[in-house]
Amino acid sequence: MDALDGNAIAGSLFEHFGTEMTTAWGSCAHCGATAQVAELRVYIRAPGTVVRCPACGGVVIVLVTIRDALRIDDRRFRPAPGSTRDSG
Repeated sequence: MDALDGNAIAGSLFEHFGTEMTTAWGSCAHCGATAQVAELRVYIRAPGTVVRCPACGGVVIVLVTIRDALRIDDRRFRPAPGSTRDSG
């Protein structure tokens, strides 16, 4: 399965956080690598959308719709200081 870049989830992230997130920096909880959301590897054919670290391949974000509500688990992609999400 081919991966898309993080821009594939831009709309969902904007809907959830209310701000542009693809330029936000974060670090992978698995390996510590830093990347912008746009650089992450996105797989949309799973039961939900799975987002992986470009360095180690670890799952850092999962997006799923449950009962018409978007749920995002992003605990494994930590906001970098000064990133869009961290500065709010």
